[in-house]
Amino acid sequence: MESEVKPFLTESAVEYATQSIVSKTIIKKSTGTVTLFAFDKGEQLSEHTAPFEALVQVIDGEAGIKIGSNEYVVRHGEAIILPANIPHSVNANERFKMILTVIKSGYE
Repeated sequence: MESEVKPFLTESAVEYATQSIVSKTIIKKSTGTVTLFAFDKGEQLSEHTAPFEALVQVIDGEAGIKIGSNEYVVRHGEAIILPANIPHSVNANERFKMILTVIKSGYE
């Protein structure tokens, strides 16, 4: 029997926690993942690289995202692509939530 599939509110599917980054994996397959994140103000993912392209969609608040030497502010309703093998970091200048979609297909 198939599991029950129903709509959900992405903004409500992951909650903020004080001085923390909270994540919830929605889809995890060998070809990629979809993960929801909630960042408290001041939290960050330090600079790193990944071998796959990724899409960041901000669903609440705004994020400071650095890709290579370029810095961006990505606000509610906006998205940005993180290119493969380019250093990037994510900073919470204020509380924000995002959907991170990583595509691995073609890289295996």
